[in-house]
Amino acid sequence: MNSSSMRLETRTEAYAGRPLPGTTHGRQPPRILIVDVLPPFWTGTCNSLCEALENFFSLACSLGGPCRIPLLSVYAAQTQHECLLPFVQLSGNFQRLQSCVAELRAVPREGSFHPKTECLKRAVQDGLQQFKQHTRLLRAGGGLSSCSVEITVVTSQPGRQVVRDLEAGLKDTDLVSLRRLQVIHLSKGDALESMDVEWVSHSSDSTSPEDSSILGADIDLQTIRNDVVSIETFFKAWLHDHGTDREHLHLLLPPSGLGAPHKTDMMCVKCDVQERVLNPELLPASGVAVNLPIKTAAAQTTSLWKLRVIKSLKADGVCQSVLYGLPAIIRPTCCWKLDWDDLEANQQHFQALCHCLLKKDLVLLAKNEPQAVGPSWNVTVHAYYIIAPSPSFTLMAKPVATRELLLPCDFPALPEDLPEGELREMELQNQQVHTKARARVAPLPMIHVPPCPPPKVFKPITFNKDTCDLSLFSDDDDEFLHGF
Repeated sequence: MNSSSMRLETRTEAYAGRPLPGTTHGRQPPRILIVDVLPPFWTGTCNSLCEALENFFSLACSLGGPCRIPLLSVYAAQTQHECLLPFVQLSGNFQRLQSCVAELRAVPREGSFHPKTECLKRAVQDGLQQFKQHTRLLRAGGGLSSCSVEITVVTSQPGRQVVRDLEAGLKDTDLVSLRRLQVIHLSKGDALESMDVEWVSHSSDSTSPEDSSILGADIDLQTIRNDVVSIETFFKAWLHDHGTDREHLHLLLPPSGLGAPHKTDMMCVKCDVQERVLNPELLPASGVAVNLPIKTAAAQTTSLWKLRVIKSLKADGVCQSVLYGLPAIIRPTCCWKLDWDDLEANQQHFQALCHCLLKKDLVLLAKNEPQAVGPSWNVTVHAYYIIAPSPSFTLMAKPVATRELLLPCDFPALPEDLPEGELREMELQNQQVHTKARARVAPLPMIHVPPCPPPKVFKPITFNKDTCDLSLFSDDDDEFLHGF
């Protein structure tokens, strides 16, 4: 690769099927979850929160690879606080976590209590004390990777009032080992129309600067919708790599020519890498194939797959970050065992399908027919695919990540007002990359050689209204499915 062209430099070894760097999860913080179970608020949040926790624990406990949540403790806070789960590792402890969720479900939902956060404050203090004791044991054994803990309080009481009470109640508490304190307000209002998480950083107006300096940091207030998907999405953010000890990736750009006339140093843009989709191979169901059965030269046979098209989607409505795995090119079959008339009709149907998709700028969402994944499984496992057309009368299929595999991805929009100097420098660099690539890269001749030419030329296809009038292709399909 030419030194003046754009390239990526990572801090890992040469690529060998590994994920991008930044997913080692070497310094993940221990976590304490405090659940506000005070009636009558607990009545409206119990079912959704417990189901979301059960789904999240099932996923987190099943993941292979590096430990993403080294320690977790769970408290329930009502008139008194109770530690339902002392610090445990998530890996291999699903039964204990499931019992913890069962205890939360068993908490009485009826009753009349005056809203107060004194019990939440005591739960935070008790959690910090428990963490300090646990830290001493881990330090003695050399198994501690983080010396601070993150505490999350989940409540449906008014969030700002909870933050004010916690700030006032924790002024005299030693918070040296507290990395972050977060209050999650479960909202049942209609103001949050999106299922995505809305982040709100809150600092109480009634708190003086001196009080804030005692706390060491503001308490984060986050409001999310009180439904299973939104709560589960929040907890999945815990699976991200939160280490900030080093950058993950260097993006090297050629010199822009600005500044010193003989400056040849490449510009280095330092980046972090974040997962968007969990690797299915890290799950126990990794034996379920998701890549289409591509036959290689050495392969003797391939299994027959059946993909059932369930919906058509606008091509620009598909987010590329939810596609993963190996792409496969689909073309009409040349199997010699089929009747010649069937081959001809099949090819015309295939070309008509490509024509319709290109004409309306659509892609297809398909799922495979049920596969037998194991004698002990009592559920049906499906893989989903996006099938996109091309002008060459072929289709490309790529697997789609289902909701269970998606990790939250919430980033701010690119600001409109950018610094003029940096913007001009970057435009010059991109222009140089484009110009030099055109000058130094010789285009390869594109020669089409059919892998298995048919013994007879098919009749030219003529498209008519009936051929392209497929019921799947509606003009209303402009959004990607939110779940399958």
